Amino acid sequence: MLWVDKYRPKTLDQVMVHGDIAQNLKKLVTEQDCPHLLFYGSPGSGKKTLIMALLRQMFGPGAEKVKVENRTWKVDAGSRSIDLELTTLSSVNHIEMSPSDAGFQDRYIVQEIIKEMAKNRPIETKGKKGFKVLVLNDVDKLSREAQHSLRRTMEKYSAYCRLILCCNSSSRVTEAIRSRCLNVRINAPSEDKIVEVLEFIGKKEGLQLPPGFASRIAEKSNRNLRRAILSFETCRVQQYPFTNKQTIPPMDWEEYISEISSDIMKEQSPKRLFQVRGKVYELLINCIPPEIILKRLLYELLRKLDYELKHEVCHWAAYYEHRMRLGQKAIFHIEEAFHAPLLSRNNTIYEQFCYFYNPFKQLYSTTHYLVTRSYKSSIPCVKHKIYKSLFTTAL
Repeated sequence: MLWVDKYRPKTLDQVMVHGDIAQNLKKLVTEQDCPHLLFYGSPGSGKKTLIMALLRQMFGPGAEKVKVENRTWKVDAGSRSIDLELTTLSSVNHIEMSPSDAGFQDRYIVQEIIKEMAKNRPIETKGKKGFKVLVLNDVDKLSREAQHSLRRTMEKYSAYCRLILCCNSSSRVTEAIRSRCLNVRINAPSEDKIVEVLEFIGKKEGLQLPPGFASRIAEKSNRNLRRAILSFETCRVQQYPFTNKQTIPPMDWEEYISEISSDIMKEQSPKRLFQVRGKVYELLINCIPPEIILKRLLYELLRKLDYELKHEVCHWAAYYEHRMRLGQKAIFHIEEAFHAPLLSRNNTIYEQFCYFYNPFKQLYSTTHYLVTRSYKSSIPCVKHKIYKSLFTTAL
């Protein structure tokens, strides 16, 4: 078992990083009045740990006896029926799922499946809470339609169903949902807290840590506790006893993205584009979120680009990050975000790039030419009108 799972706090009393929040949650359970909850914070801050400890406080050890179920539902979508496949983790008293996994069909998950689950009371209460808990992950990735449907579900079935929502950013959650929940902000742990957790794990494992070793791991983790614990275990596997000069290994996917940025800088051609596309696909297949790929690739390119190109690359990265949230094919947006400003330096290479890029060859080439010209013109709104009229359905 990985250390990140082995030393995960099971109860609210065992929580080390957010002890004050854990005690406040414990009071909510004790007072028999638990509202809908919205946990938000950066990845690796401890949101899911607090949620699972809260469920155990509510329902006892039975909350940890979960089963993984992969089901297919038939949903009536007007004139046709849709088969939706969804993976859930459930116990007697709670169900956990990620409706955003359904993509643009997430509203059907909320309108039909979650509504059906919320209707049913828990069978075995045994003196515990008389309501069921639905844990919904990545609520900030839900579409607006799905969030509006979720608001109605929260109101209608609040008598015997509680929702615990989990997300990275509350700004992408509608005000209607936020106002119906108790908002719990989970700050990223400080480096001192991360060092405290690493020293606790090292003591439990009987390891001797050199002075400053845990601090270097905490500094490399970017205040992500999960990443710090995984890096600590990786160092233990690679070399023990630890030494003061021992390097902290970076994540494999970060090294891979660094290679991609080097490939982009070495050569800008259709052949290199296809090679980069294959590497980006490999990252996506290994469950690296496209938003993380885009941000990390931007960070790596900014370290290698000339000053005059940095502003343009940042502009297109932000633009295509927004479009990526509206579309489904993340690979298109990641490619165009960085290849367009780099390949456009050479018109001949860029014409070849536009020809090989996708089935919308001539449309794509003409549109980007107009957009590039309007980008430096006195009418910046022209480019948005061009994209809106020509690329709404293309991507």
